[in-house]
Amino acid sequence: MPAPASSPADRRRHAQRQPPLGAADARAIAACIDRLWAESGLARHTQDGYRRDLEGLARWLAPRGIALIDADRAALFDHLAARTALGYSPRSNARLLSALRAFYAQLLRLGTIRADPCQSLEAPKPRRSLPKALSESQIEALLAAPDVAEPAGLRDRAMLELMYATGLRVSELVGLPAAGLNLRQGVCRVLGKGSKERLVPLGEEARHWLERYLTQARPRFAGKQARLPLFLDAKGGALSRQHFWATLKALAARAGIDPALVSPHGLRHSFATHLLNHGADLRALQMLLGHASLSTTQIYTLVATEGLKRLHAQHHPRG
Repeated sequence: MPAPASSPADRRRHAQRQPPLGAADARAIAACIDRLWAESGLARHTQDGYRRDLEGLARWLAPRGIALIDADRAALFDHLAARTALGYSPRSNARLLSALRAFYAQLLRLGTIRADPCQSLEAPKPRRSLPKALSESQIEALLAAPDVAEPAGLRDRAMLELMYATGLRVSELVGLPAAGLNLRQGVCRVLGKGSKERLVPLGEEARHWLERYLTQARPRFAGKQARLPLFLDAKGGALSRQHFWATLKALAARAGIDPALVSPHGLRHSFATHLLNHGADLRALQMLLGHASLSTTQIYTLVATEGLKRLHAQHHPRG
């Protein structure tokens, strides 16, 4: 068994050492991708991923004298095992298995093969990673980082306060229309995944900074025109997710926080984790976050539990 690769660069070099793709395998892969697009509207990103995975398998099989359409369960299992030894993650192998299932199911349906070699293959289960949440003191430092004497700083402070107060996704934040905010009632109307609307309450601090932004900064960005987005850039256009990401990294550095530890989704995780730490109900948190399933929200209970374990180990006499 080959030694585990130590980095993605090692895996790329390994892939480059594979033999060229055979013409028959290339035709089979191209036909499969075309059918998947025609039948199910497979997204371009997914098409590219499936193509890379199938080509990687074909190149791995070639020196063993096996054509892609002739691979059996043992060959596919050996390929998955070899990738694991090279350091590919369970998540990456699970994506490969999705591509294999789609490919061989199609061949079976067309009568090209008599049995599906993927039928008894198990998808490797990705390890469940816990969200990275900032501490409450780090959040306080981050919120205080923008220069609120400047219109852009006032806007950034209002965005941070809103995100931490509501747990919005970054796409929901930058896409929030001005009409979606009701400061008098203290709520914002959010259009989330699957075009599902939810009402999220605002705290007093968020309302304060949003009101300052609306009266002091936004008119300077919007000029005399009525602009749909709530948060605008210096030219009066909608802010992009990339703009907010870059701003967040810069503010983290100013606050003395490692920018690598800070992300828009990290603010959402911090919102959820801090609410649970202060006794919030899991069902209520599910509604605030806009999760379709409670199981998605339950991962935050693991985050809170891990924090309690560290606190106990640090301070308990017998920790």
